[in-house]
Amino acid sequence: MSFLSKVVFASACTLSIGIIGYVHYKQYLDREQLHEGVLRDVERRQKRKAENLYSLQQQIDLTKELKKQRTEDGIT
Repeated sequence: MSFLSKVVFASACTLSIGIIGYVHYKQYLDREQLHEGVLRDVERRQKRKAENLYSLQQQIDLTKELKKQRTEDGIT
């Protein structure tokens, strides 16, 4: 083999290995980003659930207070 053919072959191998390495690295990053998205969704759901429970408790407290005021005023 001539020197030029060896250089072309080596550069083609290097380029192929680089492309394969990049694709694997990109897949790994994409997989990590998807996993982080799932974790953010779970956190968002838990936060929303806590907010809803707080709002529900406030409504229950207000309802109790209103019933108490009505019974004190003699209104049924």
